Amino acid sequence: MSCGLQDVLELESLNTPAVLVASSAFAQAARRQTELLGAPNLRYQLVAHPIQDRSDDELRELARGVVRELVAALTG
Repeated sequence: MSCGLQDVLELESLNTPAVLVASSAFAQAARRQTELLGAPNLRYQLVAHPIQDRSDDELRELARGVVRELVAALTG
């Protein structure tokens, strides 16, 4: 997650809207790291854990379940 968080921070510094997508198991870590990095308002979207053992179809279904929230975070 740390690498993804750094990517989002970098994109945001370039005025490019970005949202971190992470497994729900990392909710506390996401909150804490954004605070420690001085970006408590950084946008992130959590998806159901676990990710690694899911099939492509299951991952697509997870994505469909959060696409509206991602679009809203990027455009809102």
